[in-house]
Amino acid sequence: MAQAGSIGVRMNRRLITILLVAIVIASGCAWMVYRIVSVRMTASKPVATTRVVAAAKDIPLGAVLTTADLTTMTLTGPPPKGAILKPEDAIGRGVVTEIYQGEPILDSLLAGLGSGGGLAPTIPQGMRACAVRVDEVVGVAGFVIPGMRVDVLVSGNPPGVAGSENGVETETILQNIQVLSAGTDIQRDAEGKPQQVQVVNLLVTPEQAELLSLASNSLKIQLVLRNPLDTKVAKVPATAMRNLFANGNPPPSPQAAHRRAAKTAAKPFSIVVINGGKTTEEKFASPGGQH
Repeated sequence: MAQAGSIGVRMNRRLITILLVAIVIASGCAWMVYRIVSVRMTASKPVATTRVVAAAKDIPLGAVLTTADLTTMTLTGPPPKGAILKPEDAIGRGVVTEIYQGEPILDSLLAGLGSGGGLAPTIPQGMRACAVRVDEVVGVAGFVIPGMRVDVLVSGNPPGVAGSENGVETETILQNIQVLSAGTDIQRDAEGKPQQVQVVNLLVTPEQAELLSLASNSLKIQLVLRNPLDTKVAKVPATAMRNLFANGNPPPSPQAAHRRAAKTAAKPFSIVVINGGKTTEEKFASPGGQH
């Protein structure tokens, strides 16, 4: 009986093993069938594609598009907003921002038809490009390049103040102004090398353009480079030449300085000279006002 029982146990184990192997094989077959059916169903669904116009090479800012600049590419799914579908809709239009090879050309990246190329199409509506003459120092040693942000400072004698160095004042008239071009270059220098230029074009409003034009007539203009991420416009008071020597004390007003100078002005004194029977009187100025 014991032998018969052990034989029955072994048979049950074999049966369980066979059932487990069968379940594993069946699961694997089911998974393979599912994958094959899924691939076929996916392949049978049509995928929407769109052929759009793209850049055949890197296109710089201010360039006018030609046939050689353009190619076409196929995009899966809906095209980007403003994508140009026909090359003839892009040829002859100016580029208002750099476009890189293989990048789809969007309508927002191009100037209007007939606007031409160069600097003019890059000026947003309602803004102006105002030229400012600079030198090596004023131009921040040549590092004012397109895309930078600057503050504009003016130095000179305010109206009603005598034209002397003591009356010179410096004031910040514009802040966070974008540089459109440096000299004849409207491209950003990829290597960041300094370039000596004589004229910098700033992107300003019409009101700001009037300020710059007025300042350029009789005042010295200086550009101060700032971090492009720092867009805060701060209240900066004007600084006068006399403030540099005030030693932390409030500088005297021009009227007070004039009165003090008048009080300390030299007072004249006279000397009587007797030469024989001749008497003469000579007048001299006494330093410090003493006789």
